[in-house]
Amino acid sequence: MITNDKQLCDFLHNIKDETELAIDTEFKRINTYYPILCLVQIATKSATVCIDVLALKNLQPLFDKLYQADCLWIVHSARQDIEAMHCLSGKLPKQLFDTQIALDLLKDLRPEACKPGTQISYQILTEILQNVHLEKAYTRLDWTMRPLPDGAIEYALDDVRYLIKNYHQLKARLENEQKLSWLLEEGQSLLNPNLYEIDITQAWKRIKGLSQLPKKLHPIGIQLCAWREGTAIDKNTPRKWILADKDLINIALGKDNFSAEMQSSFEHFLTQYPHLCDIEIDAKQHTPATPEEKAQRIILQKSIQEKANQYNLTPEVIASSKTLLRYIRGNKSVNFLSGWRYQILKEELEKCKIV
Repeated sequence: MITNDKQLCDFLHNIKDETELAIDTEFKRINTYYPILCLVQIATKSATVCIDVLALKNLQPLFDKLYQADCLWIVHSARQDIEAMHCLSGKLPKQLFDTQIALDLLKDLRPEACKPGTQISYQILTEILQNVHLEKAYTRLDWTMRPLPDGAIEYALDDVRYLIKNYHQLKARLENEQKLSWLLEEGQSLLNPNLYEIDITQAWKRIKGLSQLPKKLHPIGIQLCAWREGTAIDKNTPRKWILADKDLINIALGKDNFSAEMQSSFEHFLTQYPHLCDIEIDAKQHTPATPEEKAQRIILQKSIQEKANQYNLTPEVIASSKTLLRYIRGNKSVNFLSGWRYQILKEELEKCKIV
C-alpha cells in the first residue's frame, strides 16, 4: 500500500505512459455531508496498488495523472467514485468507461435471476466474465481505521484487479453490436459538472412528500429544504441530522416549530435567498396515472419491448415506467428524446403520436 509521497511519485513515474486506468475508491459517508475519501485503488497493465489518501500530504501528483486528457477511467458504477474524487480535486475525468453501464447494454450477459432494472455488482460481473469468485467480507468496513487489516487491503485491490480484463471483453462485445458509442454517450452524462455541483435551491426534489403539501405551503417547504441543505453543507453533516424529512414536513404544515436558534438561522438564511419563493413544484408528477395515461403507456411499452428484443436490451434501459409517464404528461427532458435511445425509438414515437 502506498502510504507516503515518495512511494506515490515512484508509482506514478512507473505508469507515466499508461492511459488505461482501472479505478475504485473506498470512502466513509456516515456522519458527514461530503464523503471522506480513504483509499484510491488503481490497476494498470503493469501494476495494482492501494493509495492511502489519509496518509498522504500531497495528492496533486495523483490528480495530475488521473485527470490527463489521454487517461481513460475504467470503473464499475462510477458516479460515487467520481464524486468522492471530485470533492478533493474539483475535477472530472476526461474519458470514462463504466463497466456497469456496459452490462446494461448487453442483456444476454445478465444473470436470469436478476430482476429487470437491477444493477449488477462488480463481483457478479467478474464471476461471469473471468470465472473468479470475489469475497465481500469488507463491504461494511470503516475505511478510516488504521491500520487496515491485510484482508481488507486485498479486498480493495480485488476491486480493480480484474477491471481491465472486464473492460476489454465488454468493449469487444459492444463494438460487435455497434453499441460502443452508446456506452460513451452514457458515460459522458456522468461527466456533467452539474451532477457534482450542489444547488441548494433544488434540494426540495429530494423529499417525495413535499409535493403532497397544499400548494400554498410549497414556498415554505422549498425554503426549509434549501436551508437544511445549506446548513448541512456548512457543518459538513448529513442533512437528516439537521432536520429529518418528517420533521421538515411537520414544520411546513405548522404542526411543529423550530427551536429559537434554528428559527434565527432560518430567518437569516431567507435574507440571502429571497428568490426561493419564485420556485414552483410540479405536484402532478407524483399523482397516479389516469386510465388514459395507462393506456398510452401500454402502447409505448409494447413498442419499447420490441426494440429491446431487437437490440439485446432490457426495456428498462431504454425507458422506465416512470419516465414514460413523465413523457406522456409533456415532459420533453426525458432521456429517450435524445441520443441513441431516440435514434432507435423516433419512428415508434411518431407512430404513437404522443409527441
